[in-house]
Amino acid sequence: MIEIIFRKKEDAKDFYQYLQQFYLASSALSNHILHFEDQHIVKINIGSNGTQYIEIIKEAFYQFIIKSKQDHWFRRILAEHYYYEDEEEQLQILEIIHSILEGSRAELAVFVSELDVEKNLKEAISQIFQENIAFSFDSFVKFRMRPLMDQLAKYVEISIDEYKMEQEYQMFIQTLRDFLSVREAKLTQIHLLIDDGIHFFNDQFYEIKRSDLTRMIDRKLLFNHPVYVDSVTIAPLLSIAPTTIYLYADDMEQPLVRTIHNIFEERLIFVPIAKFFESKRQFSFIADEKI
Repeated sequence: MIEIIFRKKEDAKDFYQYLQQFYLASSALSNHILHFEDQHIVKINIGSNGTQYIEIIKEAFYQFIIKSKQDHWFRRILAEHYYYEDEEEQLQILEIIHSILEGSRAELAVFVSELDVEKNLKEAISQIFQENIAFSFDSFVKFRMRPLMDQLAKYVEISIDEYKMEQEYQMFIQTLRDFLSVREAKLTQIHLLIDDGIHFFNDQFYEIKRSDLTRMIDRKLLFNHPVYVDSVTIAPLLSIAPTTIYLYADDMEQPLVRTIHNIFEERLIFVPIAKFFESKRQFSFIADEKI
C-alpha cells in the first residue's frame, strides 16, 4: 500500500486524475480520496505487482508535478521574488520559460546548460518512493525539492531579463514606426540585397553609393537612438522612407531581416536572392534595348 498525503484537496484530485490517465488497474486505486481533518490522502494498493505499479505511480507523480504544479511555482517566484503580479505579464514570462525548457531558445538555454530539471526531479521522486510507503507531498516539496526550486528560480531570472529586453525592443520598434509614419518618401522603391553584404538599389536597379546613403540619413535618428539604430541599414531605410521595399535574402529569420520586417511590415516584400539577379538582368536588357 502506498499513501500520499496532500494538504490541498485540489492537489490530491489532480494527482488522482494523473494516476487514472496512466491506466492503473481499477483494483489498485481506492474509489475515492480519503479525507482526514485537513489532510487528503490518495491510497494505492500495489499488491503483488509492486514494481510494475510503482514505476507507473512515479511517472504519474512526475507528470502531476510538471503539468499541474510547475507553473504555479513559477508564478509564485515571479510574484514573491520579482513582484510580477499581473497575470498577462506572468503569462508572457511563462511562455519564455517554457520555450527554454522545450529547447526552442538555444540562445537562452546556454545560461542554464548546467541544470537538468527533469533528471533531478525524477531522481528525487525515485528516492522518496524507495524510502517511503507513506509520505507528505508538501514535505516532499519543502525538503526534497529545495535544490530544484533554486533551479526553477534561475529559469525565472533569465526569462525576466529576456522579457524586459523584448519589451524594450517593442517600444523601440514602435518609436521607429511612429517616426516612419510622418516621413515623406524620398524614393518610391528600394531594392535591398542582403547577401555577402548589404546593398541598396533604386527602382532601376542602379546601386546607391554608400556616400549617398549617408547623406540621406536624418541625423535625428542617430542622435535620439545612437545605440539601437543601425546606421548601415535601418537609418537609411527610415530616412528614405520608401513606399515599397523589395528585400532579397535567403535567411528570412536573421535578426536584421526580422527587425526590418517589424518596422516596415506592409511596405516590405520578401524575394529570394536568385530573383534579384534575374530581375536585374531583365531590367538591364530592357534598358539596353531602349538605347
